[in-house]
Amino acid sequence: MVDRMNDRLKRLLGSPETAWLVERARRRLEQGRPLTGTVTLGAASPNERRAIERLLGRRAGTGTSLSVSLDEVDRVLRSSGACHDGLAAAVVVLHGPVRDLPRENAEWEAAWRDACAKLDAVVAARPELHGWRSWLDSTGQVRRSAPGPGEARVLLDQLAEVLRRLPSPGIPIGRLAAESCGDAHALDEGRPLATQAMSAARALGGLPYAGEGTADARRKAWAAVGVHLDDLSSTVVCLGLPGDDRTPTGRMLAAAREAGEPCVLTLRQLCRHETPIAAGLVRICENPVVVAAAADALGPLCPGLVCVSGRPSAAVWRLLDLLAAGGTGFVYHGDFDWGGIGIAAAVHERVGWRPWRYDAASYEVTPSRAPLTGRPRPTPWDPALSAAMLRRAVRIEEELVLGDLLADLAADL
Repeated sequence: MVDRMNDRLKRLLGSPETAWLVERARRRLEQGRPLTGTVTLGAASPNERRAIERLLGRRAGTGTSLSVSLDEVDRVLRSSGACHDGLAAAVVVLHGPVRDLPRENAEWEAAWRDACAKLDAVVAARPELHGWRSWLDSTGQVRRSAPGPGEARVLLDQLAEVLRRLPSPGIPIGRLAAESCGDAHALDEGRPLATQAMSAARALGGLPYAGEGTADARRKAWAAVGVHLDDLSSTVVCLGLPGDDRTPTGRMLAAAREAGEPCVLTLRQLCRHETPIAAGLVRICENPVVVAAAADALGPLCPGLVCVSGRPSAAVWRLLDLLAAGGTGFVYHGDFDWGGIGIAAAVHERVGWRPWRYDAASYEVTPSRAPLTGRPRPTPWDPALSAAMLRRAVRIEEELVLGDLLADLAADL
C-alpha cells in the first residue's frame, strides 16, 4: 500500500517538470513558513505546464508564467491518496527530512554569543571600548577570520586577555602576547589576533579604529597603550634635563644640556637607567616643534622640557616615571583639540601636572577659526575647559601659541 502511494506521489510530483514546485515548498518549510498561497514559475515550458495539469486534474491557465496554489496541491495530494498527510509530508517523502533553518540559525547565533561572552564581559566594564565593539561586529572581521564560533571563541578569549592588560605602563609586545595567549608571536603582524587587538588599542588610545597599515602607524597605535614593538624604535625627545657622570644615559643628558641641543633617548637606554632623575620642574609639550624652537631660542639655558610627540610612547612613559621618582614636578601644554585632550588626560593620570597655558582661560583668549571635531573628552584639571571647547568649537594647535610658550621658558631662567 505504501509503495503504491509513493509510486503515485512520484508520478504526480516527482518528475523533473514539478521539481521547481517541490523546491519552493521545501524552502518555505525550511524557513518555517506555511504552505499556503500561490507560487509562480516564470517562463514555464509546455512540459512543466502539462505536469501541473496532471497533478491538479484541470487546465493550468495560459501565458508564459505558471501559478500554482499550494493549498490546492495539498488538497489534491490528500484526496487522491497520493499522500494522506498533505504537501509537507510529500516533500519529506520525495527529498528526505527538511532542515529547520530558524532553529539552526538561532543555535548558530547563540554559539556566536557564547564565543563572544568573555570579550563582551571585558568590554562591558570599559565604556571607551563600546563603540569599537559595535564597529568590530559591523566589519565582520571576526567571522571572516574564523570558520565558526568554536574557532572564534579561541581568538576572542585571547583578545579579551590582551585587553585586560591594556593600557600597560610599558610592556614588549612579545611579552604581552606570551602572557595573554601563551604564544609570544600571537600578536605578530598578519596574525588574526593582531588585527583585532590593534584596532582595540587604537580605540583605547582615542585613534580611528581602522588606521594606516604602515609600520610607523602600527608602532604608534601600540605605543598609545604602553606596548612597544622593540626597545630601539620607541624614543622620547627632551631638552635641558640634568644628567650625571656615572651612567651612560646621564652622560648623554649632561652633554646635550651643555650643548643646548635636544636629546633623543631610546626605551632601551631608559630601561637601563635605574636612577631617578631629579629635575625640579619640567615642562611637558605635545609637539616636537616646541622643543626645536626652544633649543634655537634658549640653547643651554633652556629649562627642562619633555615632548610626548603625540600619543606617548613607552620611552616617554619611562622618562616621566624616572622624573617623577626623582620628585620632579610637571606643567603641561598641548593642542586644544579632543585628541590633544585625550593625551593630556593620560599624562595627567600617570604623573600629575599643573596646566601650562592649558586651561579654559587660555583657550578663550587665543584666536582660531579651525573647526573642532572628534569625540569630546573631560578635562579633570579644569572642567571648565571641556565646556568652553564644546561651546566655542574651535581647535588651537600648539604652534599658534609658540611665542607665549617660549616666553614662559625664558622667564624661568
